Amino acid sequence: MNGRPISGASAHARERGRRRGAKGLTAVVSGVTLLLVAACGGGSGSGDGGKDKGGADANKPSDAVVSIAPKDGADAVATSGALRISAAKGKLTEVTVKDPKGKAVPGRIVDGGAKWSPARHLASGTKYTVHAIAKDSDGRVAAKDSSFTTLVPKNTFVGQFTPEDGTKVGVGMPFSVRFTRGITAPEDVEKAIDIKTEPSVPVEGHWFGNDRLDFRPEKYWKPGTKVTVKLNLDGVEGRPGVYGKQAKTIRFEIGRSQVSVVDVKTKQMTVERDGKVIKKIPVTTGKPGYDTWNGQMVISERLKVTRMNGETVGYGGEYDIKDVPHAMRLSTSGTFLHGNYWGGGAFGNYNASHGCVGLRDVRGGYDKNTPAAWFFNRSMVGDVVIVKNSNDKVIAPDNGYNGWNMSWQEWKA
Repeated sequence: MNGRPISGASAHARERGRRRGAKGLTAVVSGVTLLLVAACGGGSGSGDGGKDKGGADANKPSDAVVSIAPKDGADAVATSGALRISAAKGKLTEVTVKDPKGKAVPGRIVDGGAKWSPARHLASGTKYTVHAIAKDSDGRVAAKDSSFTTLVPKNTFVGQFTPEDGTKVGVGMPFSVRFTRGITAPEDVEKAIDIKTEPSVPVEGHWFGNDRLDFRPEKYWKPGTKVTVKLNLDGVEGRPGVYGKQAKTIRFEIGRSQVSVVDVKTKQMTVERDGKVIKKIPVTTGKPGYDTWNGQMVISERLKVTRMNGETVGYGGEYDIKDVPHAMRLSTSGTFLHGNYWGGGAFGNYNASHGCVGLRDVRGGYDKNTPAAWFFNRSMVGDVVIVKNSNDKVIAPDNGYNGWNMSWQEWKA
């Protein structure tokens, strides 16, 4: 070897080899590109035909059919029974019914997704919007929107209630509603009244006739209980063609416990506060022929002074006292527990009234130290007064707020 450079022929061969290598690399890269195109392009060679994992055509319309009654744009729609939402060939998954303020109508999907049922009636004279979604067996979605307006009633009723919003009452006070029209659909009306308590306690309603509905727990309320009542009467059909027009929330609280027992035989009243005796007071009750009712009674009204006229309770002109002090009503028929300044030595000794429970007082009620003033100043609406050992029968449960004279079974029935 003499160190001469490589010949031209050998260099040419090496260059040609380099070009073959580059060409081979290009072919491999091109092959990868083709594979990527095939993998991402979803062409006819991919084998899925635009279907989802379950084999359904994702572009095909859903088989589910949503139906909404009443029809879109309907007017004067009934507040109960007219709203019906259902799904065929699929199941409802979401239903929203809202009023103009965006408040949703409570309801639930039933029958395995076939129907949606509202929890209560609709309000009257209100426009509602409906949005419903259903899915077929392959998971494809169908949706429908609609709106309608409920009827404006010609005839209406309201409920006049007690106790008032924001008040504090005694442990015996029921929530009582008296309706301005006789009710022939009591279940629908009762369902439209929602009562919640804190702490929670079962509360049941009882109808007295067709125009009064009272609610109470099994036993006297627990002191400190907070009660919230929602009157959802707007739109409920209480009788044919007569609709409620009231939507109101009432809150009241139960105060301390005060239960007073009047013993007609001993002519004494024992006052218990939160289970402890705090005072015994001499009283006078109904004389023979005018006996005081037996039973549990609830103070429903407190009057510092009132007029008592025998003619208003069927006793003719036997008495007319224009300034009876410290009077507390126990019955609708006229039984009161009140101050008495004309009774002389009757208190604790003999019964001299026309059926009321009398406590010693002074004319004008100015003396705070009299038994009547003492008791009046320590009482509230809803306190319980129990009368026992009288010759009369037990007071009727609807004569005042005296449903406590019914057993829990009778009350619920």
